[in-house]
Amino acid sequence: MIRIKPLSNAFLPRSAVTLALCALLGACAVGPDYQRPELDVGASYKEGQGQDQVEGWKPAEPRDIADRGEWWRVYDDATLNGLVDRLNTSNQTIAQAEANYRQALGLVRAARAGFYPTVGAGAGMSRAGSGNGTNGSSSSSSGSNVSNQYSVTGSISWELDVWGRVRRSTESSEASAAASLADLAATRLSAQAALVQTYLQLRVLDEQKRLLEATVAAYEKSLQLTQNRYEVGVAGQADVAVARTQVESTRAQSIDLDWQRGQYEHAIAVLMGQAPSKFGLTPAVFTLQLPQIPVGLPSELLERRPDIAAAERRAAAANAQIGVAQAAWFPSLTLSADGGFRNGQFADLLTAPARFWSLGPALALTIFDGGARAAQVEQARAAYDSQAAAYRQAALVGLREVEDYLIQLRVMENEQVVQRRALESARESLRLIQNQYRAGLVDYLSVAVVDATALNSERNALSLLGTRLVASVNLIVALGGGWDGS
Repeated sequence: MIRIKPLSNAFLPRSAVTLALCALLGACAVGPDYQRPELDVGASYKEGQGQDQVEGWKPAEPRDIADRGEWWRVYDDATLNGLVDRLNTSNQTIAQAEANYRQALGLVRAARAGFYPTVGAGAGMSRAGSGNGTNGSSSSSSGSNVSNQYSVTGSISWELDVWGRVRRSTESSEASAAASLADLAATRLSAQAALVQTYLQLRVLDEQKRLLEATVAAYEKSLQLTQNRYEVGVAGQADVAVARTQVESTRAQSIDLDWQRGQYEHAIAVLMGQAPSKFGLTPAVFTLQLPQIPVGLPSELLERRPDIAAAERRAAAANAQIGVAQAAWFPSLTLSADGGFRNGQFADLLTAPARFWSLGPALALTIFDGGARAAQVEQARAAYDSQAAAYRQAALVGLREVEDYLIQLRVMENEQVVQRRALESARESLRLIQNQYRAGLVDYLSVAVVDATALNSERNALSLLGTRLVASVNLIVALGGGWDGS
């Protein structure tokens, strides 16, 4: 229990003046107020201009079925939606980032604790004694000066935040926590993108597998036809060998896809936080289409990209640390009060004669430190300059990524148009050469050459579609992930 002697009336005016002065000083905080580092991002994306003039590429609104923030739903695949939902709850990298964010929140609460006084209490008992013999004496009267001491104490200590050190520390911790939250969003977005891209590549691989299996079946029929022609003397043995080589080499290509698909499955399993041995995906009908992606403005990217937001918040945290360093130049004012009871007899411990108390302010100022404080301020300013540069660099990299994927998608759209014409021509050439072979006008080697060209065109078309799908994911991630319908 703490008992403090009432202040005299003469002390009240001075106390009021002191408290008013402390409140006035507490309204200010040393150090620069934060302003976001300036960066000229331009009015629009360079590669996004003139999209209306490019066939197949135009600014668009997202699909109505896409929930806000769930950007992967634009691919309209129920299996993919389920996989990403499982990733959001079980991915271990996301769990680690979430734990880091909770740790940052703990640091914020620790910094805010500096606004409040520290209250302590204690109780103790000691027993002491001393002998009463003189020098050279070999004996003493044991226990003649033994005494007991009992105490119950309490204390309050409060360092007033006159110069804003605690406020700047709290400001820095809150900005760091916001950066940690943005890191969590960036980690989640990165993991989602990795899963979506892996899934899309797996589905394109399944489509290539179906193409090769159908091609092997067609080649087996051609082999049987060639063997029949050889048996009746219409075709030579070389034609049979070419046809068999064609079947087996295509079958080998189909088998080669199995290990690639297995690795995609393993990657998806780990992303969802489970062992690869417990996960599998059955082939499905390929229905994936390229989504329509609203690009927006470069200035919006600074707010949408979580990694850019994290860099900006770290710049704010570093700016607040300048104020923390500068506050060390000013004296610290601490109000403290101690009181309690102390007595040699336990029965008389909680009595008026046993009580004691003390109350008073303490002012502390470092006079000389060999330049340590100046070095800390210089270090804090350099740390802010570093974080400001990191923010600007993150923003520039983000803008570059958007431009990169915009031009990639735009050029690949034109490439796919040309590839589609090449595929149609290859199919027509194959039809014509097969008719000529059946009519006995060409040998099977000519058919095999055109067959290989047509198959390569089919696989190139699928690979190009897969690359465009992956690029669309990259563009969505570069733009900061999901969007709303505004």
